[in-house]
Amino acid sequence: MNDWPEGWPDDNRGGRYGRGSASAQPESARVMRQVRRGRPAPPGQGAYGGVPQQPHYVDGGYDSSYDSGYNTGQVYGGGGGRGGGDDYGPQRPAPDWRRRVKWTAITLVTVLLVTTVATYFWADSKLNREVDLSKVIERPEKGEGTNYLIVGSDSREGLSDEDKKRLRTGSSEGKRTDSMMILHTGSNGPTLISLPRDSNVEIPSFKGSESGKIYQGTGRQVKLNAAYAEDGPELLVRTVEFNTGLYIDHYVEIGFAGFANIVDAVGGVEIDIPQDIKDTKSGADFRKGKQTLDGEESLAFVRTRYALAGSDLDRTKNQQKFLSALANQVATPGTVLNPFRLYPTMGAGLDSLIVDKDMGLFDLADMFWSMKGVSGGEGTSMNMPLAGSSGGNLLWDKDKVKQLVNQLNNDEKVTVTGD
Repeated sequence: MNDWPEGWPDDNRGGRYGRGSASAQPESARVMRQVRRGRPAPPGQGAYGGVPQQPHYVDGGYDSSYDSGYNTGQVYGGGGGRGGGDDYGPQRPAPDWRRRVKWTAITLVTVLLVTTVATYFWADSKLNREVDLSKVIERPEKGEGTNYLIVGSDSREGLSDEDKKRLRTGSSEGKRTDSMMILHTGSNGPTLISLPRDSNVEIPSFKGSESGKIYQGTGRQVKLNAAYAEDGPELLVRTVEFNTGLYIDHYVEIGFAGFANIVDAVGGVEIDIPQDIKDTKSGADFRKGKQTLDGEESLAFVRTRYALAGSDLDRTKNQQKFLSALANQVATPGTVLNPFRLYPTMGAGLDSLIVDKDMGLFDLADMFWSMKGVSGGEGTSMNMPLAGSSGGNLLWDKDKVKQLVNQLNNDEKVTVTGD
């Protein structure tokens, strides 16, 4: 009787599956040799990092120690602690963010440092250190704080004929002083004092800036701006020190062209004009109120005096007000932190400034910040105290001037008032 399914021949009933088998046991499933890739599995885990081993027949029973490589549906490498990781190659280490942040910070600091140093040397090289204060003789004793003599000249240097016409500067040769101010910086806030150009002063003994010759004083009385016209900045400093008793630490001068260029470089200066002004000589034509002036308009504003009731005295007040507003505009984050505005502003200003040989960038920065403080209400602005006039010259009030100078030399709060 044939025990095999119908249709199966008897000769298939050997001692094994297939012909020639010598055993009644069924042949175990053929297993393809397993080839592992990647790192060895940790002890106790399957050949594929957590995949359970598959049983197979051995002598009629299951042998659980044999791994047939049968995929149960689990993702190979899933037991490696990083679900879904690729077990067919080396694992990529996690990014070291602390290291990345560290090197990014170092790079930024290095770039900032290099830029700052390069900017410093670039700006320092642009300063025109032409005034030698060592030529000034018989100087008063230096007091507390720092005193800057700030001079606005009517130099037309750098102006084309078209510029002179547009700015209404005229074509006079040489240069004179349109404005003079003393800025004192110290522990009691800045003090800005205008010296009217028509102030009556005595020309003292002095050393010629070019000849080196000593010229003895004769008691000659002149207007203050005549000292500058006679022998330049060194004689002007000598005359101011002799008539005030105040030691001048630094000298700063700017001409018409430089002034207008600085204003344009910062995008104009906002100022509150106290009254309507119309002056055909300076070109000023303003309505009362707050407005933003460009370089040409700013120059007209600070030069105007014929349209003002107080003439030169009112002009000095407008000059103080405008210079403080300009310093405030230059020191804003919008200028300092914007390289597209900072570098043109620095270039325009440094190219046109004339300073003394000992003037540094930090001194210049101190001057600008102090002028900003004046406009911010942290300091005092005033004219030199006057006692009247004689022959068109303005006479200083000697007692008040002496008190003012004592307060500045001792770096005390200024209580003296001026016109």
